[in-house]
Amino acid sequence: MNARRTVVVVIAVAAAAAAACSHVPKGESLLDTARTYNDGVRWERFAAAATAVPPREREAFLDERDELAEDLRITDYEIVRVKERDDSAEIQVKLSWYLDSEGTVRDTWARQSWERHGRSWRIVAEERVRGAAMPGLPDGKGDPAEADDEPDPPAQARVN
Repeated sequence: MNARRTVVVVIAVAAAAAAACSHVPKGESLLDTARTYNDGVRWERFAAAATAVPPREREAFLDERDELAEDLRITDYEIVRVKERDDSAEIQVKLSWYLDSEGTVRDTWARQSWERHGRSWRIVAEERVRGAAMPGLPDGKGDPAEADDEPDPPAQARVN
């Protein structure tokens, strides 16, 4: 019985060692970083969101978000698609939002481009792909197959 117990222990140790070697962490998880960013933007915790922004762009990001927060309220977001490659990724996010000055809830789909810089993921671009035009979110090329007939908000409500 001792020999059998020894074999079981040796196999368990070998399996644990193999599992440890097969997954070498590269640093922050893309999804964790994307959630931190989007949660920060949604809940107006802009300093937390800014940790995912490239360092040279953080001050401009914080200034823009503070200005947008005077009227823009993001009520929900959902990560709906993730395409991860080696050191880059594309994430599609559905945002529900409204302007205090209007009170109409709208949905917008955004494409976020991410790149790995060392051990960290950074958001390098964000654009609207369908849904209502949203303050602070530039229009992208979009996908004609995903076109949305929802009208854009009035021009005076847009913040560029």
